[in-house]
Amino acid sequence: MHKRLKQWMMAASAIMLFSNCNNGPVTYRNDTLRTGTIHISVDESFKPVIDSQIKVFESSFEGAHVIAHYKPEAECIKDLLVDSIRMVIITRPLMPVEEQRLRDTLSFIPVQGRIAYDAVTVLVNRQSKDSILTTDDLRQILDGTSKLPLRPVMDGLAATSTVRYAIDSILRGKPLSSKVTAATSSQGVIEYVADQKDAIGFVGVSWIGNPEDSAQLSFQKKVTIASLRCETCPEEAYVKPYQANIATLRYPLVRGLHYILKENYEGLGSGFTNFLIYERGQLIFRRAYLWPARMKFEIRNAGIDE
Repeated sequence: MHKRLKQWMMAASAIMLFSNCNNGPVTYRNDTLRTGTIHISVDESFKPVIDSQIKVFESSFEGAHVIAHYKPEAECIKDLLVDSIRMVIITRPLMPVEEQRLRDTLSFIPVQGRIAYDAVTVLVNRQSKDSILTTDDLRQILDGTSKLPLRPVMDGLAATSTVRYAIDSILRGKPLSSKVTAATSSQGVIEYVADQKDAIGFVGVSWIGNPEDSAQLSFQKKVTIASLRCETCPEEAYVKPYQANIATLRYPLVRGLHYILKENYEGLGSGFTNFLIYERGQLIFRRAYLWPARMKFEIRNAGIDE
């Protein structure tokens, strides 16, 4: 009897060890698809829309609690190696070297996928005369060679997805100019542009693109959303980051929104992911004026004053 009890205790200890260690396969958690509590790390650029997703998800499943930590993108990626973080939401998929590191650490590769399309929105002060721009204009503003009287402000000088996008896609690998000002958040960028007549800011459309959201509507009254030259249009056109322009890539600064799920069983992380990729979650992205990546919606031609 004593021998059997000892064997049972050793087995229980082994189960506890594997459930708390991040270098082995996940075998047990106190959560299901619709119940439990999980922590996720989210790119701060998407706080408004992810807050909406969590609110609806939790109201649909009373036993579910998703606690979001909003951070710069680079910090979210680091959190993939933190035991308590079940999922991250950022603007890019994992690179092969990151997948391999996670395979070695977790004994499995996290599930990942694109859930929506976002746009980097360019903002200028309400009194600015320079609200119609090209990507070449933006490149020169960010590298410090522009003759336009505009001072750029970003949501940081490093580690954020907007800064990475500016360096990779606008500057094509060149560094930001020393003239670039760093705000502490996307909201900080909006407030800075509203206060400084010569400022030009860069934020995700999730922060300012929804005219049905009272907070974003108040932001829209403080700043002007710049029109950018469409690089794929047969005729010369300058467009704003409206949904149709994001969907058709007429707007030049479009990026994806990706989830990376660090879970190899049907837990609450899988339940929240299912919510995001299927109809209800996709409709929330649509209502937030991002473009859903997992559902097809019809785009109709209409007369829009850009």
